[in-house]
Amino acid sequence: MQNLKQYLLLSAFSLGIISCQNSDDNPVANNVTLEFNNTFKNTTIVLGDATSGTATTNISAEGQVHHFSELKYVISNIRLIKADGNEVPYKINDLDQGATVIDQSKPETLRYILSNIPAGEYKRIKFGLGVKRELNVLDQMRFPKFYATAGSNDTQMMWEWGAGYRFTKIEGFYGTDHKQMSIHTGSTIKGSEGNFTQGVDAYRDVSLDLPTHAIVDHNAPKITVKADFDKLLTGKINTIVLVTGTGSDGNATPNIHTANQMVKFVDNLGGNGSGDISGMFSVTGVEH
Repeated sequence: MQNLKQYLLLSAFSLGIISCQNSDDNPVANNVTLEFNNTFKNTTIVLGDATSGTATTNISAEGQVHHFSELKYVISNIRLIKADGNEVPYKINDLDQGATVIDQSKPETLRYILSNIPAGEYKRIKFGLGVKRELNVLDQMRFPKFYATAGSNDTQMMWEWGAGYRFTKIEGFYGTDHKQMSIHTGSTIKGSEGNFTQGVDAYRDVSLDLPTHAIVDHNAPKITVKADFDKLLTGKINTIVLVTGTGSDGNATPNIHTANQMVKFVDNLGGNGSGDISGMFSVTGVEH
C-alpha cells in the first residue's frame, strides 16, 4: 500500500513536470507591443510653439511650411490577422482595455501593449483611427478609464458641443507669419436628443501588411507603426493648401473643428476605406 502511494505521488509529480515543460515548450499566448513613430516623411516630429524655434519644420508638396505644437489621435478596434487569414480581435468592444490616445507630447503613450495574444504567425494588423459608431458616445459609466484619458484637461479628445470623441487633434502654425493651424476631426451626429442620426462618419478602418510576419510564441514581438503626417496636406486622396477663410478648389481652412471640409483631412490621415486603406500609416518593422 505504501509503495502504491509513493508510485501515485511520483506519477503526479512527473505529470506536473511534463505539463510545465509542455507549457514552456508550446506557449499559448504572449504580448505584442505596438510602437507608434509620428514623423514628417522620415523625420520624427518634434513639437514646439511658434516662437521657440524647436518644432520640426514641415514643407508640403505645395511648398507650404507648417509646424506642430500638439499631435494626438485615437487608436481602437485593433485586430491581428494570422497567416491563414483568421482574425484575432483585441478587446474591440471595450474602450477601457482596447483603445488608446497616442500623444506625441507623452512618450509613454507611443507604446501600446496587447496582452495575451494567441500564439501564432501574423501577417497583417488592422485598427481604427477614431472610435467606431456604436461606441462613439461619451459614456463615463461604461468606459471610465478611456473617458478620463480622452477627457483630461491636457488631452481634450472630446467635442465641447457633441456627444462623441475627437479622433485627431492637431494644433500648430503655418506660413512665414505663423498663422494658427487647428485641425480636429471626429464623427458628427444630427438631430435632437432621442432622435440622433449619423452625420459625417470620420472613423476609418486602417489595414497594414507586416513586412515580415510577427511570430507570437516565447517571443513577444514589437510592431513599429509609422504615422507620416506629411500626408496631412499631401495625402493619397487630397492635396490640401491651407487658406484663410472658406476653402475652395481643393483647398481647406486651417481651423477645422466641425464637419465643414473635415473629410479631406480624415481621408488623408486614415484613408477613404476603398482606394486607400492605410492613410498615413505603415508598418516599418517587426522585432522579436
